[in-house]
Amino acid sequence: MYRYDEFDAGFVNERVSQFSDQVYRRLAGDMTEDEFRPLRLMNGVYLQLHAYMLRVAIPYGTLNSAQLRRLGRIARDYDRGFGHFTTRQNIQYNWPALKDVPAILAELAEVEMHAIQTSGNCIRNVTADHFSGAAQDEIADSRPYAEILRQWSSIHPEFSYLPRKFKIAVTGAAHDRAAIRVHDIGLEVRRNDKGEIGFGVFVGGGQGRTPMIAREVREFLPEADLIAYTDAILRIYNLYGRRDNKYKARIKILVHETGIEVLKQDIEAEFERIKDGALKLPAEEVARIEAYFAMPDLPARPATSAVLEAAAGADPELARFAEVNLHPHKVPGYASVTISLKPIGGIPGDASADQMDLVADIARAHAFDEIRVSHEQNLVLPHVALDDVPAVYAQLKTLGLATANAGLITDIIACPGLDYCALANARSIPVASRLSERFGDPARQAEIGPLSIKISGCINACGHHHVGHIGILGVDRRGEEFYQITLGGSPDETASVGNIVGRGFGSDDIVDAVEKVVDTYLAVRTDADEPFLATYRRVGDAPFKEALYGA
Repeated sequence: MYRYDEFDAGFVNERVSQFSDQVYRRLAGDMTEDEFRPLRLMNGVYLQLHAYMLRVAIPYGTLNSAQLRRLGRIARDYDRGFGHFTTRQNIQYNWPALKDVPAILAELAEVEMHAIQTSGNCIRNVTADHFSGAAQDEIADSRPYAEILRQWSSIHPEFSYLPRKFKIAVTGAAHDRAAIRVHDIGLEVRRNDKGEIGFGVFVGGGQGRTPMIAREVREFLPEADLIAYTDAILRIYNLYGRRDNKYKARIKILVHETGIEVLKQDIEAEFERIKDGALKLPAEEVARIEAYFAMPDLPARPATSAVLEAAAGADPELARFAEVNLHPHKVPGYASVTISLKPIGGIPGDASADQMDLVADIARAHAFDEIRVSHEQNLVLPHVALDDVPAVYAQLKTLGLATANAGLITDIIACPGLDYCALANARSIPVASRLSERFGDPARQAEIGPLSIKISGCINACGHHHVGHIGILGVDRRGEEFYQITLGGSPDETASVGNIVGRGFGSDDIVDAVEKVVDTYLAVRTDADEPFLATYRRVGDAPFKEALYGA
């Protein structure tokens, strides 16, 4: 993984010192909250419903054990013993005291971490496929390109005050696990007919009040033009993006109002103007960054593991874990292991300090000192020998981290909702907990098969409800919490925005309503191998509306 050079370390330490002085002046009363707000946002500090919140960047979701252990220590020493992993592959602390934030940032800097550009109208944390570098189906590791974009975009003077926040995601495989089509810029690593690496470029995706799927503007962008083309897109957005209305300030609105062909012409014209200048990406620089992400030296092993097969044969729970939470690795005899942060009845994405310490220990012993954060709010050990899976499972089980539900109905994405967020209209966490309890039986989850539920507590869609197979949006109706259901959303290469099926349901009724949707799916699917999304796209809304609302 990437290691800071002298510039990185100096830059982060200078920012810590600068923000420490700003916090001191705010606490001393020398600065008003209005004056402090833009400064704290530049350093990842929000004012939530009950307290300040600190969002820490985890670029492209990659951590080592020392970094995860430090995140656990911060949770233990400065928060309430836990952190919340987000869909942006970051971690949030919901209860830090403002006076402690400079100390937290200093501790983060010691392990090459920071909170810069995790908020504000700038280029946010660049995300990537959580199986990057390990996935059997990838064309190339997407993380070096995400790191190049991170270095280029950090405190970029031209793009620090954009019309609105800006999000970039990169996937290295044709099967999109990074949700690139619901980002402002999505990049898909591709090879052309000459075998050269480049990118499919998508622009104008996003969720929130006006959900849109990104449009392809380049079928193949040569690797050397990555920064210049991205720069051209940002310049056009910065020039023409609306600043009069924050709800219409995202680039997706510019795409919609201008038209993709006109916008593409503007981008291409700007790109032609700058493409042969200083932003041309040298091959040797790509190679230098790629060296940081080299595959660990994985000893040769048989493609199948007698150790795992024997252990799974004696333990049905381990067998379920191995079937559901292991992802194929490009090297025979290894797998990527998903650590679910979705215990039945628990809070999606939360991890305690003790759990973070345990995962750090496991990563050092069994996963070549590497951990990933997925945009599904889980953790991943990307390189685990199949022979080691029983030992990893046994250790995870000691602290409730061995839930076998990756990609299943209880692997729910949920925002913090009204329990924490000042913008929320309704609670997300209790609904997620009750849903996971309703569908928690392993046999029932296996019968249902792959199905994603995503929950947002307001229209800002931090829980990605628009692209859930079943999406749930919390709304306020005369002071009462109601929940609107959408069906048919998807964040992958077949991306779609879910359709609203009808009127919302009260808090007491929403779980029963989701169960009706699931039971209807089981009744109308062609066979046990037809997944929910395929069934919905085949039959449409009608049977689900009838089940929910009657004829």
